[in-house]
Amino acid sequence: MRTGLFSPRIYVPRTALGAVIAAAVMVSFGFGTVSTAHAGELPKATKQILKKLKFAPSILKGLDGELKVPAGWIKGAKKEGTLKIIASWDPAQFKKLSAPFKERYPFVNIRYSRAGFNARVIKSLIAWKQGRFVTDIVTGFGGGFFSYREADALMDLRQIPNYNNLEKGTREPGGLWVGQRLRYWCMAYNTDRVKKSDLPKTWGDLITNKRWHGGKIGTGNRPQLWLLMLWGKNGAEWTTNYMKKFFSVVKPQVRKEGTNALLSLVIAGEFDAAIPSASYRTSQYVAKGAPIAWHCPTPVPLAVSEMGVLKGNPHPNASKLFVNWFLSKEGQISQFAANSAPPAHKGLRGKKFLAFPDAVEGKPIAFRRPELEKEYPKLLRIWNPLWIGLTGPEKKVPLLSFSSKITKIKRGGRFLTFKVNGKDKTIKISGRRTVLSINGQEADRSNLKIGMRCKVGHPTGKKEAKSVDCKK
Repeated sequence: MRTGLFSPRIYVPRTALGAVIAAAVMVSFGFGTVSTAHAGELPKATKQILKKLKFAPSILKGLDGELKVPAGWIKGAKKEGTLKIIASWDPAQFKKLSAPFKERYPFVNIRYSRAGFNARVIKSLIAWKQGRFVTDIVTGFGGGFFSYREADALMDLRQIPNYNNLEKGTREPGGLWVGQRLRYWCMAYNTDRVKKSDLPKTWGDLITNKRWHGGKIGTGNRPQLWLLMLWGKNGAEWTTNYMKKFFSVVKPQVRKEGTNALLSLVIAGEFDAAIPSASYRTSQYVAKGAPIAWHCPTPVPLAVSEMGVLKGNPHPNASKLFVNWFLSKEGQISQFAANSAPPAHKGLRGKKFLAFPDAVEGKPIAFRRPELEKEYPKLLRIWNPLWIGLTGPEKKVPLLSFSSKITKIKRGGRFLTFKVNGKDKTIKISGRRTVLSINGQEADRSNLKIGMRCKVGHPTGKKEAKSVDCKK
């Protein structure tokens, strides 16, 4: 229903008359909260999701209370009318995920865009610093979080009622981000070639059990998906020693393929197991009848993708309304239905949300949070020489080096151009694989400036740099 901006009436979709009257009385005096849900009146989209997942409606117990928000949020969101979100969900996933929200809050027109890290994180912050808003909600900022925090660009989300529904490891203590998506990264294995009794209980078992030595494991160049979490859980010394033994003792097959392609190679018998592998991707092959399964030694590496709200954005009430809904049981189950991401909600635990529950339940977790991103360059300094030096499909490539001043910067520091021997030379800076420092300190690409003199090391015939050391 429509109300005037100063009307004491409120928007309460599909609620019982008594709830409407009670809420209206509170709002008429300028205080209280508004409930936007009723146990017997779920959105059509939610009913369809529960039916497809074979979940009883009782799984949403307490939802009515979770969707209670300050009355001003509803009035404000109706006035704002729009919400901008930039994230990494596929458009089809987001459409499915957000369907219940759109039914509950039809007055909020969501303008969704899918974008990579540079456009999603770096450009959004640059625009914010210029007083422009390309998005209201930003997700998956990883190491870029520190630039946001330094700029004081994020809203404190501790005011969101459902903030406290999250496990401590899936929210920033100061309220600057909440967990958007969880991904477990462990090992996939060929069930025709591996006995369950051979599976390692701990990551250290891969080192001590000779059954896994000599090319039995295929590993991709993605240490951030598993070793970074172990670095945070077990410490730098333990992880450094582990990496050295992993390459020198286990001697895995080092592969150029991505993590999804490694799963196909496991199924084909190219090697017995692949590290790292995502549980949800592995389960897709299991559903097709492939001889593959997923296992996790302890501690379990868990990546937490972040969601934050830009401070001062033109749609603050719509932003808070969406985040609160997203963190509710309905929002979390909607995302699970859309992309198989396990809920971060404390009240949604159990086997029904895990592709391989026995591999995860009851085991200690090693979280990957933004704080660890500053440690990643240190990890790479150990990993890169080991990776390049191991014989196998990827051979050692000689490194070239030069020193020159930056003449051009493109895509937020992703591409740098230098004058070398009188000619332009452009290199690529990877946010994860390039070790970047400024004045001897680890730095983000966004801190690079034209005119800085840098020492660059990169493999022969390749544009992507291994190391870039600049001075202001």
